[in-house]
Amino acid sequence: MTTLITSADVVDGTETPRYRADVVVDGDRIAAVEPAGSVLRTGHERVLDADGLVLAPGFIDMHAHSDLQLLLDPPHLAKVSQGVTTEVLGQDGLSYAPVDDDTLAVLRRKIAGWNTDPPDFDFSWRSVGGYLDRLDAGIATNAAYLVPHGVVRALVVGWDDVPADAAAIAAMQRIVATAMAEGAVGLSAGLTYTPGMYADSAELLALCTTVGELGGFFAPHHRSYGKNALEAYAEMVDVTTRAGCALHLSHATMNFATNKGRAPELLALLDAALARGADVSLDTYPYLPGATTLSAVLPSWSSAGGPEATLRRLTDPAALERIRHDLEVTGSDGCHGVVAEWETLEISGVAHAELDGLVGRTVADIAAAEGREPFAVFVDVLVRDELGTGILQHVGHEENVRAIMAHPRHTGGSDGLLVGAKPHPRAWGTFPRYLGHYARDLGLFSLEECVGHLTGRAARRLGLRDRGLVRAGYAADLVLLDPDRVADTATFDQPRQAAAGIPHVLVNGVLALDDGHRTDALTGRTLRRRAPGDVA
Repeated sequence: MTTLITSADVVDGTETPRYRADVVVDGDRIAAVEPAGSVLRTGHERVLDADGLVLAPGFIDMHAHSDLQLLLDPPHLAKVSQGVTTEVLGQDGLSYAPVDDDTLAVLRRKIAGWNTDPPDFDFSWRSVGGYLDRLDAGIATNAAYLVPHGVVRALVVGWDDVPADAAAIAAMQRIVATAMAEGAVGLSAGLTYTPGMYADSAELLALCTTVGELGGFFAPHHRSYGKNALEAYAEMVDVTTRAGCALHLSHATMNFATNKGRAPELLALLDAALARGADVSLDTYPYLPGATTLSAVLPSWSSAGGPEATLRRLTDPAALERIRHDLEVTGSDGCHGVVAEWETLEISGVAHAELDGLVGRTVADIAAAEGREPFAVFVDVLVRDELGTGILQHVGHEENVRAIMAHPRHTGGSDGLLVGAKPHPRAWGTFPRYLGHYARDLGLFSLEECVGHLTGRAARRLGLRDRGLVRAGYAADLVLLDPDRVADTATFDQPRQAAAGIPHVLVNGVLALDDGHRTDALTGRTLRRRAPGDVA
């Protein structure tokens, strides 16, 4: 059973000039790439006339939060409709494997704002291998997985702010090594989220040494994207260099007023590390606001012990006064060391329906309308929504976004949260926005370069031996797009809108998007570490 794609302008992921070709897909592989018009149209199950269209490798989302949504929403139109064929899960140090019963119970509540917490969902796995096996029962896109450091720490040390001694660090190293033996491709961390932020550099160095020995990479959400952001980036470069571990910087931004216009300083730091021989890459999303949970803004001490302990502190007058001081006077570590700017925190989703009226409004707006202090609104929403509130955080700078995405080690990552009434549009629009707005309309880079950011570069970082390029013998993860029409249509007001100009998407040789319509195909598979530098 073959599919013939005729007369396509092939942008093959290598960042070299496009060329016209016929491409034959046989099963889940690219069988042939031949000169345009040279392959007979007869004898194929399907012929796609690609005249005027670009054929590219499927896009790789280097920072995805689809850990549950791949299972809860099988069509997964948010990603398929923008040409994503592979996602990297397990991000920011918090995901659903490896776990035990107690850790899972806390975790489900802690990141409900990222994935919801479906009460009847079958969380039957406990290991990374078990989770990946569950995904392999049928998913829309391919998926690679990072071991989440915060969960590993919780398994060994707990959710409190306590140092990890040598025995605890050795136990964490064993868990990481086991998870990578079961297929994880590296280690993530969330160093502004508890309990990950309680780790010191020595703990991270030991874990990264294990990851480096196994040929994986470290993908940190580092300690600050606000105050002292450059120092936080420098710590990650130093730790991974000493550990002999590759570094992939998650959503590598320079945010908040303190970092306006400072992207060149970050890029100089990274270029100096590369010149010394460090292995560094990064991803970004092409938008200014970030997205997280409202509870993430809290100071780390107030989140110690998990959600129940946090909720108790939010009703304790002495604890509340300390939280207020951290947020409004000194700057909370959960808010990247800066004082909370209530006008930048917009409610994007709530766990409890009675709070739906708050969605789309900032904490400052709600406070003004109700004649209350913003801090009182902040605490009230957290308590009433049981920490399940999602937010947009309007703290980015366009000049920083453009400068960082132009770096030669840059890749694309949506950081997309797929839940809530008004999620960030990056979940639906990241990849067409790169191709349309930044490449075609603004001319920041050519289409060939842009596709390379989103495919070949990402595949190299992941160690994918047969994906990320249009090449005979490679997996048939492919996207057909109209270079003149491709665009993001998702907006902050209407965030769940499919991309324009992407008619066809193949995942492992099967059409997942056919003439703009989602098929019933669930041909994604997990991409597991087999050996150092070999993921398949």
